[in-house]
Amino acid sequence: MYQNPKGLRDILPPETSLWQSVETTARQILHLYNFKEIRTPVMEFTEVFTRSIGEDTDIVEKEMYTFSDRAGRSLTLRPEGTASVVRAFVQHALFQKAGPHRFYYIGPMFRYERPQKGRYRQFHQIGAEVFGDPGPRIDAEVLDMLHLFFKRLGLQGL
Repeated sequence: MYQNPKGLRDILPPETSLWQSVETTARQILHLYNFKEIRTPVMEFTEVFTRSIGEDTDIVEKEMYTFSDRAGRSLTLRPEGTASVVRAFVQHALFQKAGPHRFYYIGPMFRYERPQKGRYRQFHQIGAEVFGDPGPRIDAEVLDMLHLFFKRLGLQGL
């Protein structure tokens, strides 16, 4: 009998329509706040994460899915989205364009954690990153954006 690996799950109808609704709502709000979508690979060279997250963190030492490709290079399934966005920002010299730069991503992340209710080894993350806009104003704006997102989803008690 075929089964998916421990800690991974299928998202089947009708649950897929709920996921699509959450993602659509997120995209609408992120665009309202002038964020542009960025899509990065689910796999990166391991050093992208060891340099950004830190070599001595639990994520790097215990939770990353890391393997060698046929050429012997160390690759990792992304455990979070920020490092990949920073790598793309630098690699494509997006910093040379006038800022600030606002990006968002939606996608699967992977961590080797002990599976438990509501916690899986593949999980989905919505993230927003801002480059070139220092100060607390952007933090307040992101909190406002998050509040609007929760409100549009119908979450109570905010």
